[in-house]
Amino acid sequence: MSKESKQILNERELRVPHPLIAAIPVVVLIVFLGIAITLFGSDSLSGGSQIALLMGMAVCVCISMGAYRVPWKAFEKQLKLTLGEVSITLLILLCVGMLAGSWMISGIVPTLIYYGVQVMSPQFFLVSACIICALVSLLSGSSWTTIATIGVALLGIGHALDVSEAWTAGAIISGAYFGDKMSPLSDTTILASSSTGTDLFTHIRYMTFTTTPTFIITLIIFFIAGWGNGSGAEVHVAEYTEGLSRTFHISLWTLLVPLLTGVLIARRVPSLIVLFLSSVMAGIVAIILQPHILLEIATNGTQEFSVLNLVRGLAITYYGATAVDTGNSSLNELISTGGMAGMLNTIWLILCAMCFGAAMVASRMIESLTRVIVRLIRSRFTLVSSTVGTGIFLNIATGDQFISIVLNADIYKEVYREQGYESRLLSRSCEDSATVTSVLIPWNTCGMTQATVLGVPTLTYLPYCFFNLISPLMSMLIAAIGWRIRQSKAAERDTISQ
Repeated sequence: MSKESKQILNERELRVPHPLIAAIPVVVLIVFLGIAITLFGSDSLSGGSQIALLMGMAVCVCISMGAYRVPWKAFEKQLKLTLGEVSITLLILLCVGMLAGSWMISGIVPTLIYYGVQVMSPQFFLVSACIICALVSLLSGSSWTTIATIGVALLGIGHALDVSEAWTAGAIISGAYFGDKMSPLSDTTILASSSTGTDLFTHIRYMTFTTTPTFIITLIIFFIAGWGNGSGAEVHVAEYTEGLSRTFHISLWTLLVPLLTGVLIARRVPSLIVLFLSSVMAGIVAIILQPHILLEIATNGTQEFSVLNLVRGLAITYYGATAVDTGNSSLNELISTGGMAGMLNTIWLILCAMCFGAAMVASRMIESLTRVIVRLIRSRFTLVSSTVGTGIFLNIATGDQFISIVLNADIYKEVYREQGYESRLLSRSCEDSATVTSVLIPWNTCGMTQATVLGVPTLTYLPYCFFNLISPLMSMLIAAIGWRIRQSKAAERDTISQ
């Protein structure tokens, strides 16, 4: 190697900040996140967390430019690259908003709820509650909405059946987070896949290898625990079915849309196209089967019929907030949607998170922190275990699952690439840790929200959230076994030689 080349390398090494210096922006981020959560609670995602991310970015830039003379153009270049990579994700999120609104107003989700609540029986209450919440969350893409609506109703049914509220809350949360984790509509699922550069449906398919056995074990536990419960849920089920049937035209024909969507996914059609086509199909179903609801949305309740009002109602369903009166307040909250506008806070958060990540990459602070972690990695198991452990730690430290996912992906992205592992292994490991454990931490936004909504303290329901507890362990077990985990031959030889 020439002297000039060695000099360039040495200069490059000198510009890598010391790990203690690199940790300063992360510490600043954690402090400001703590302040935001203290001031705004679960509403911190509406602006407080974004400000914390920008403050962390500002500290990173100031240290890098002042102490390490990193030019501002380096940050601009990395910002353009990072935001360019996330542009498709933002479009997907907007289509997700369209899909969530159209699937609800067209009667697809109400039909599934209508038939889903009727499968409950006293003996199978816990397992039924888990499955119903899983289905609703899978279709809506939101564990928060599921828990705040159908979850609250199920908790009331559990009280009537004299079932422990801790067990009931555990079943509700386990099902809701299974659906949230596996739904292509979920912002955490989209964020985990996009942050690691993994196709959305590739990410979801790969998660089945850890998520399916975890969910089966969870259902077995709830099946055994729920055996012997009494009766009394009929009146609550009747309220839901009556409200849904009175408001929507409940028809199995609506299920053609999710069926065709499943076909598109199976044929590996790009995510953005699948979501858009599914929204269009749901819109057509809404016009055919639920014109009265579209007219109500368009005319503020007068239901004056005209083709223009139908189109107006459908357009509002796609882009804006909708609310339909069913005569049941809990049900009204369940079927309300936000459309594309409802995704703007998530988009704002992603943009700010990507700005923080870009600054950490451009300053090489992420590289500095990663080097410390890489020294501890000796095998596939330690790599995945470190990822899972970091995801849980970030949930504890930052108090937010979105930030935990982004930071976890940024820390390990290059490590996985250098060791020859596919990006889908990283995205799955992030979801198996950061997504599902957020609700188990009392000061995390998820933990605070669900404890407040259900009226059950976080540490009370924590031991019964079996899906959330088993998921990180299952991820490490599958890594130890090596099932469906591929490593490039060159990287494998390097690992063995070490």
